[in-house]
Amino acid sequence: MYGIMAMSGLSFFLVAVFTPLLIWTLRRLRLTQPIRAELPADHQAKRGTPLMAGLTLLIGIAISLHFRPGRLMLLLCVTFLLFSSVGFLDDFKKAFWQNPSGISGRMKLVLQFIFTGTILYVLLHSFGLTSDIALFQGYHLHLPVYLYVAVMLLFVVGSANAINFTDGLDGLLINVAVPTYFFFFMISDKPEVQAFSLVMIGCLLGLFLYNIYPAKVFMGDTGSLAIGGSLSVLAIIEKIEVLIPILFFAYLAEQLSVILQVWWYKRTKLRLFRMAPVHYHFSLKYGWSENRIVMIFGFISWVSVLFCWLIWKYLMN
Repeated sequence: MYGIMAMSGLSFFLVAVFTPLLIWTLRRLRLTQPIRAELPADHQAKRGTPLMAGLTLLIGIAISLHFRPGRLMLLLCVTFLLFSSVGFLDDFKKAFWQNPSGISGRMKLVLQFIFTGTILYVLLHSFGLTSDIALFQGYHLHLPVYLYVAVMLLFVVGSANAINFTDGLDGLLINVAVPTYFFFFMISDKPEVQAFSLVMIGCLLGLFLYNIYPAKVFMGDTGSLAIGGSLSVLAIIEKIEVLIPILFFAYLAEQLSVILQVWWYKRTKLRLFRMAPVHYHFSLKYGWSENRIVMIFGFISWVSVLFCWLIWKYLMN
């Protein structure tokens, strides 16, 4: 346990030290965040902030593989890198061409489905993953393999993009993701999962020093999609799929607000929220500051983790 904590501390230190260098490099290369015209005025002021700070999270991947080498750790790190690569392509196009659209949504989804399918194949054939979904008190829902794979494909890609939506305010995703990684650290009996989760927490806290309002750098999809993909795969590995609506509550609320906004507007030509994802709604309608929204969403994430831990401990074991 002390070794894992030392890995997390080292991750925090290295990310905290090297992020300023990355910020300087991104500024010199003019790889900065373009801002969508429809975003509020306070967000327009963020134009020119360096993008792709999610690259610093790769320090955690290097530390994890160096100090805790193993098949499962390799799979977790490869998952992180694959989803990060999709985000990097999107971020690079945004920053280099100063185009907020990035790569096409179709391309992003196709790549994510291909990577997720590959990961699920490896889990099923090399790690003994079953197509059961754990319920309560030892009961399981038995699904045919093809149905389980189809459901998990949608779950992983959908959750990764929901988590990506959450990266919309300074420090928001970090504040929400740290509790989620901590949940997996608490419940897992796998040393690789424990180490990976705690190392990611260390990396995120190191980046948080520069991403808190007013952010000196944005992690971009390079970081947010990687976080989303890794957290979703952790849920599959630990067989807590049934807890996802609670554990991922903050992320799913962000994604659902976008879906509802589009659906309601097509039906009524009116907006259900002032702006989606929903964190913008609180800012525009109620005048909440970024820090207040970030703190509240972080609190919601911690509450979600507590509920999930209680359910996992007393109803699922």
